Amino acid sequence: MLLILLGPPGAGKGTQGSLLADALAVPKISTGDILREALRKGTPLGLEARRFMDAGELVPDTVILGLVKDALGSAEAAEGAIFDGFPRNVAQAEALDELLARLDRKLDGVIVLEVRADTIVERMSGRRTHPDTGEVYHLTHNPPPPDIEHLLVQRPDDQEETVRHRLKVYEKATEPLIEFYKSSGVPVHHVDGERPIEMVQADLLSELGR
Repeated sequence: MLLILLGPPGAGKGTQGSLLADALAVPKISTGDILREALRKGTPLGLEARRFMDAGELVPDTVILGLVKDALGSAEAAEGAIFDGFPRNVAQAEALDELLARLDRKLDGVIVLEVRADTIVERMSGRRTHPDTGEVYHLTHNPPPPDIEHLLVQRPDDQEETVRHRLKVYEKATEPLIEFYKSSGVPVHHVDGERPIEMVQADLLSELGR
């Protein structure tokens, strides 16, 4: 089963994608993860990506698509995969369609995690990170122990102004993918992502007939 997982930043795509990948016994393909792995291994595509990154430039879609192709060609992805964080816009979606056609594969569905903007802001702006351990807490949902609270920091991308900007970017660039896939005839499943993790996962599996 080949699926795309969409949703605004902070909607829980990473968590739900990992759980869904385990349930379906397929890998989760995150472009961030496969890029870091290619850099670590020093693959040809990883070296090409590093050249752009060292120059302070975005890694071009052609390189990202090459990494995605390699990931899809792995034995682990023979029965499918879940795309998390890719595609990010219609141009990438069109390029992915062309790649899948060349590989004689097709998408089975798109899952959209729906979470209100105010909920996203509350989730992300309440996060605090321990600078030494990397442990993440939440002021409301997962409060830190009192003895380390003064050590925690708020990451710049968790600040409310930044979160709202990221939501606007998502709305402009990524939300149009929903209509793109609907018009392409790909099944699009909308799931309420504001509920507890277990309920969201159960709904995802139900939508997929599992």
